[in-house]
Amino acid sequence: MTRSAEHVVSEYNDKDEVGMKIVSRIDDVRSAVMQARGEGKKIGFIPTMGYLHDGHLSLVEISRGITQFQVMSIFVNRLQFNDSSDFTNYPKDLERDIAMAGKCGVDLLFTPDDREMYKNALTTVDVSRLTDNLCGAHRPGHFKGVFTVVSKLFNIVQPDLAVFGQKDIQQAASIEKMVFDLNFPVRIILAPIIREKDGLAMSSRNKHLDQQQRADALALSSGLKHAEQLILGGERDVKKITHEIESIIKKGNPDSIDYISVVSYEDLSYIDRIDGKSVIALAAFWGTTRLIDNMIIEVAGDSYKCIY
Repeated sequence: MTRSAEHVVSEYNDKDEVGMKIVSRIDDVRSAVMQARGEGKKIGFIPTMGYLHDGHLSLVEISRGITQFQVMSIFVNRLQFNDSSDFTNYPKDLERDIAMAGKCGVDLLFTPDDREMYKNALTTVDVSRLTDNLCGAHRPGHFKGVFTVVSKLFNIVQPDLAVFGQKDIQQAASIEKMVFDLNFPVRIILAPIIREKDGLAMSSRNKHLDQQQRADALALSSGLKHAEQLILGGERDVKKITHEIESIIKKGNPDSIDYISVVSYEDLSYIDRIDGKSVIALAAFWGTTRLIDNMIIEVAGDSYKCIY
């Protein structure tokens, strides 16, 4: 029998040896953060939807190197799921998440429910243009849900710094723009993708892959590696690069490919040639599991560097 979230949190907070505090109410978050600020500590924030893996923990490690009080949220945000079955099937294991968060140095874990986060809420937040392409074109309403919940979390926690992973590059770049446009007093740091030893980008969704799908999904990172070779070899034509990536991904027998796109990092608009900072972004399905991956291309004069 699965224990309730309230039972798990209550049991954990009863352990005297635990340094991490868990709260589910907004007022309690603000009280704990205020106390930390009173002690002269800078606040780092890592928003998550739980089912933690090493990629999430790497965000905490980055934040710990800059700030002295780490806040993590675990909230599966219904608003960002345009497919109700995807929301229902999203993996959850709060007990496991609590243990992992405590071990990696989280000081305050915020685990609200829908009622706490959305009390008669009628307001949403959106960022135009940067969400027109890539995942935004295939998941209507997704990013409005992301920006709304991140805005709320920023206002609740009021961090000095927040860390987001490169794997969700459209989300991270758009949140950077939202923070700039709406004057949030928070510094955004983009953390590198954490991968399995064989190259697959870590994701909570990898749990849904069977053994064959797991092996086939390596076609995403293989496609990016090949693109790197092409770019470092002097290829700049996007059509040629995406054609070769597509050939590699198809060898992994995906059930469908959502997109293979090359965009400008600045506004995520499609480009024909790689002449400045750019992103190669991929999305494909194996079974019902949708996986994404990407590579950032940094350009300095005649020097090109690929980060994936």
